[in-house]
Amino acid sequence: MSQSLVQRQFGSNAQAYVHSVVHAQGQSLKRMLELAAPQPDWLALDVAPGGGHSALAIAGQARLVIGLDLTLAMLQAARAYATGLGVQNVLWVQGDGGELPFPAASFDLVTCRVALHHFPAQGAAIADWARVLRPGGRLVLVDNISPDDPAAAAYVNAFEKLRDPSHGALQSLDTLAGFCRDTGLEVLHQERLYKPMNFQQWMERMAVGAGDRVRLTEMLWSSPPAVRAFLDPQGSGAATTFSLHEGIILAAKAATAPVL
Repeated sequence: MSQSLVQRQFGSNAQAYVHSVVHAQGQSLKRMLELAAPQPDWLALDVAPGGGHSALAIAGQARLVIGLDLTLAMLQAARAYATGLGVQNVLWVQGDGGELPFPAASFDLVTCRVALHHFPAQGAAIADWARVLRPGGRLVLVDNISPDDPAAAAYVNAFEKLRDPSHGALQSLDTLAGFCRDTGLEVLHQERLYKPMNFQQWMERMAVGAGDRVRLTEMLWSSPPAVRAFLDPQGSGAATTFSLHEGIILAAKAATAPVL
């Protein structure tokens, strides 16, 4: 998956994410903030802030937040939104969230909410986030997750890819936790959340064409039993809903470096 595809896909839909109720008020935003517990003297990094909602929530408690995103149009939309709210302690920086332009041990907190599935090298990205954490620093990762069953996971990822060509891969919650442990971080907490979605609005947020809307509808209602149970489609027409699943992980860097 190329960076240009991500930039094109999200650049053209930036305002939809700024105004998305799911992103602005979702349950995982509240849980992320609770688990992060930002302190007034902290410097925080929010990777791939999208519409800026996570960065702005953290900014209400931390000294300074850097929101780093690959897509300039998304950053511009988030900055305009923050300016309208009068928030001044967020810096919006364009950059690659998988190869951070910051020195080691720079941040007290790193967060990433519902974006890792777009990264081509997810374990390597998390390793770089761990690199920039100060000793004792915290990582809070939130992302949509796949079913544990590989065949069901492949179906759900194909479903997501049809809606959003820049989609990479959803992972299981245990896989995400494993990525964190592989970097040397200690996983302190992990949990699952169910995220009910309006099916039509979910497609509209990515400006899905008419033909693909038909195919997505067929995939939703004709899914195998394990996928059907996971997505849980309900209703009909504009009132159709289904469920995404989010995983939340709190991890921490050791407070002191090991003696070699």
